[in-house]
Amino acid sequence: MSQRYDVIVLGVGGMGSAALCHLARRGRRCLGLEQFDIPHDRGSSHGITRIIRLAYYEHPSYVPLLRRAYELWRELEAQSGMRLLHITGSVDAGPPGGGIFEGALLSCQVHGLPHEVLTSRELTARFPAYRLPAETQVLFQPDGGFLLPEACISAHVMLAQEHGAEVRARERVLGWEPDARGVTVTTERGQYEADRLIVSAGPWISRFVPTLGGRAVPERQVLAWLAPRRPEWFRHGAFPVFNLLVEEGRYYGFPVFGIPGFKLGRYHHRGQQVDPDQDNRWFEPEDESVLRRFAERYFPEGAGPTLSLHACLFTNTPDEHFVLDLLPGYPQVVVASPCSGHGFKFASVIGEILADLALEGRTRHDISLLSLGRLIGDPELGR
Repeated sequence: MSQRYDVIVLGVGGMGSAALCHLARRGRRCLGLEQFDIPHDRGSSHGITRIIRLAYYEHPSYVPLLRRAYELWRELEAQSGMRLLHITGSVDAGPPGGGIFEGALLSCQVHGLPHEVLTSRELTARFPAYRLPAETQVLFQPDGGFLLPEACISAHVMLAQEHGAEVRARERVLGWEPDARGVTVTTERGQYEADRLIVSAGPWISRFVPTLGGRAVPERQVLAWLAPRRPEWFRHGAFPVFNLLVEEGRYYGFPVFGIPGFKLGRYHHRGQQVDPDQDNRWFEPEDESVLRRFAERYFPEGAGPTLSLHACLFTNTPDEHFVLDLLPGYPQVVVASPCSGHGFKFASVIGEILADLALEGRTRHDISLLSLGRLIGDPELGR
């Protein structure tokens, strides 16, 4: 016998857990299906800390979503009793004309965000761990910081359960089919029916939304935790998170928190497209070298012995913007967010948006930049 729900959420990671929470709080009968543990380290929503930054160089239209995300993260903290968001300030920096500084400054100017423009020397005087090239343009925004991804997912799931959501982990979804009343989802354990379906399957999303085949591409990403030689320069409270463009590429980093070491990563680490069902948690010497060379040059007092290496997956769209939309031809199906490596900070507000789309077919939030239609050549699909 199949069981019936108002909404099924396929994938209970960063986005799916938030959607489940919002749905349950609105009194809907909902089911979350996850093929791994909750939380888990096989996808994109883990790694001890994840950056949140308000001066968004990627596009100014992300800033209103971020403002709402901050509100919802604080609300989730209050409801769960868990500390999830830590403020450190954020540094967005790069060479003149590189786009990082200019885009971050534009977002601050358009939305009236507090910020400071600094030289490299001024940045080092304030935060001595940084050793950036003299020509680097620096924007400091005081509201940036980091989230605790595993705790965020756990908080969303536990709150959803308190409001009646059903969650099934270690249950792999085999597929879904439209039916006269909505959808039928088949797993390795049975079938479930619902009026609506949210597909938030991360690196596996194109398995369930073939339209995204070749447009949502999983990529292996590696993070390193290095032992600081001057720990006091890299502690929480003395070291802002950063988003930094240098000649070696674009890198990001965090203060020491949660586990030993100064954490850093390189966007599109080594450009390795991968199958998410394969084990991508192996490491080669070059994985470490890519990160160590950067640290030795720009954060020399943070480039001590390697303490940890972790792997995760980005799922990239061609323009590196998200997808939040109804599936063409299937208005009962919501497609959620191949986030191209910069989406976790938005998970709280994306959950709200997904619940809106599933229940009402629209949302008050401006998500026109994030339409599926832009990727498949049909701008009329944007909403």
